[in-house]
Amino acid sequence: MASRTSRDVLSRGLGVLRQAIREQPRIFTVAVVGSVLFGGMIIVSARVVGSVIGDVALPAIERGEVGAGTLALAATALFGISVLRVAGIFGRRLGAGYMQYRLQASYRRRVTRRYLELPLSWHHRNSTGTLLSNANSDVEAAWYPIAPLPFAVGTLVMLVGAIVSLFATDWALALVGLAVFPALFALNVVYSRRMAPRQARAQRLRAEVSGIAHESFDGALVVKTMGREAQETARFAGRAGELRDSLIAVGRLRGIFDPLLETLPSLGTLAVLVVGAFRLRQGAISVTELVSVAFLFTVLAFPVRAIGWVLAELPRSVAGWDRVRRVLDATGEMPYGQRVLDAAGAGPATLTFSDVHFSYPPAEAHQTGAQVLGEVGFTVPAGRTVALVGPTGAGKSTIASLAVRLVDPDSGTVSLDGVDVRELTAASLAGTVALVAQVPFVFDDTVRANIALDRQGIDDEAVWAALRLAEADGFVAALPDGLDTMVGERGTSLSGGQRQRLTLARALAGRPRLLVLDDATSAVDPRVEAAILAGLRSSTAEPGVPVASILVVAYRRATIALADEVIYVEQGRVIARGTHTELLATVPGYVDLVTAYEQAEVDRAQESSYGDDVAPLPSGLEIEVDR
Repeated sequence: MASRTSRDVLSRGLGVLRQAIREQPRIFTVAVVGSVLFGGMIIVSARVVGSVIGDVALPAIERGEVGAGTLALAATALFGISVLRVAGIFGRRLGAGYMQYRLQASYRRRVTRRYLELPLSWHHRNSTGTLLSNANSDVEAAWYPIAPLPFAVGTLVMLVGAIVSLFATDWALALVGLAVFPALFALNVVYSRRMAPRQARAQRLRAEVSGIAHESFDGALVVKTMGREAQETARFAGRAGELRDSLIAVGRLRGIFDPLLETLPSLGTLAVLVVGAFRLRQGAISVTELVSVAFLFTVLAFPVRAIGWVLAELPRSVAGWDRVRRVLDATGEMPYGQRVLDAAGAGPATLTFSDVHFSYPPAEAHQTGAQVLGEVGFTVPAGRTVALVGPTGAGKSTIASLAVRLVDPDSGTVSLDGVDVRELTAASLAGTVALVAQVPFVFDDTVRANIALDRQGIDDEAVWAALRLAEADGFVAALPDGLDTMVGERGTSLSGGQRQRLTLARALAGRPRLLVLDDATSAVDPRVEAAILAGLRSSTAEPGVPVASILVVAYRRATIALADEVIYVEQGRVIARGTHTELLATVPGYVDLVTAYEQAEVDRAQESSYGDDVAPLPSGLEIEVDR
């Protein structure tokens, strides 16, 4: 089993190397030419050193004098060889480094692009720490053997040349080489076999450590407020300890094999001297030839280890490559169509759900996904505001995700102005619909950059107009640097209500024809929320003209009452629709839910008597009160 595993790792590892060569053939060729030049100069230098010793130094000692011309010629030859060796080293290292870093950059981009193409359901099944590890350490591991690869290829060429040179010198010395070189290869194979499981485990633990760290940092608020610092530290320390032990096991194995790899060429040199002295006594070889062969074995020790470096890194490379390919080969992306909606002067869009069914995919392949929505059908007419109301888990956020095509229905259609959203281009869909999610996300950048997002046509005037619609222009103007104020990672310098209004302004700056608000104003004062919705229903530029059609997931009675129509959902199905007043009179479940929400708002208002957001604490934690 171990033998089959070793062969499998070797085969797959060589496949990864072939993939690298196919992608960067020119750079690889440059690196290999440099390596072959270096190896060739080693063989030549062995010959030259042998000639200098045997044909220059020894005769000079016997005569008691050194010829200036001969000495200058020897020095020139050695200097020329050294220059060519340096050129070979430069070409090899430059080419190998350029090839390795170029591949790493290319695959980081591919992995990141694939992340953006895959649906949210795929992301829900993979932790953020694992995804970070895939794009960083796994990509690095996959191409780690590229650095010594050209050196190893050049070394193979050099070994062939060395064997030929040995046979041209003396068959007995060549047999010594034939004994030493296979022993080196055999030792490298054993090394790779032992190293494979250790490297694979270390790579897996790197991802797990990254995942735990990211989860702990991202959930710092929960960790601190729940007093879980010690437990989270212990959880991280446990996995970090396993990674430490795994890396120590890798290092211990290297510590055993590196001296052996260093010793074998030295033993070969000793064998050459013993056999060579005997052959010299027999007159089969000259001093020049003996010195050349001995010197060749001495300088071969370092290059031959390059082959061991490649073999030793193959298990780690295969582990990283498998994890990278898992992302690149993942399926489930949502292809876009070719149709385009004419947004210029078209006004608010009409959203229609027709007999929509949806189930989230199961966590495990053998499981069956539970249905979230069934037979959902409704319309948000152009320029109208429709409130989506229902208990927790009723499917409201899923409906919002379907409206902006974060997911596709299992059956039925979601259409904009009569066009199935699956037929639209990505640009057309993004220009028509905007979602403001429950949890606001703010980039670690300026207010201006967070709203504009480098989108064409969004200048400062458009940014301020969006801020006014989102009732955010007041607090932004009061910031130290206005639009140029840095808001910190995830907007830590802002309160919850400010972050929500900032993300709303971001959506509005793109002038969408349909705005989907998934409980997007829960952290703002009800009066401010009412002002925002009123502003969206009637453009300040053209009084009475709606800015966009609005689908809002709502909880507060004041918000619901502003809607033209209310859709009440339970257990993934539309139970009733009508005005707020009509549903209060006819749907008991709706009455109970709205009443419960209203009582919760009253209790919350009584507890939050400060009436404003509290500034962030120095630790980065926030205590927020509705603004």
